Amino acid sequence: MPYTQYVDAAQQFFDDLVDNANDDQLFAGGYLRGHFDLVVGYAQVENLPLTPDELNQQVEESLVKAYQNGELDDTDRDHVVVIWEQVKALAN
Repeated sequence: MPYTQYVDAAQQFFDDLVDNANDDQLFAGGYLRGHFDLVVGYAQVENLPLTPDELNQQVEESLVKAYQNGELDDTDRDHVVVIWEQVKALAN
């Protein structure tokens, strides 16, 4: 899947969570969207031609740093991981 199509699909996925998710999923989706949007925005500003895999790698690096900084408890982290796996599957 092309990068822009993947970004669009991920954004739509995050938007759809608002209508369909429970509170834990909404929190996880919002948290994850922040990391995702940060990487996408940085790539746009720096004019970096990322592939979906490169985008995913950068998001995962951002999430790992956040986990290491204690930004989430284990339960919230588990919810983020579930949502992240669903977003990454959109690239296939």
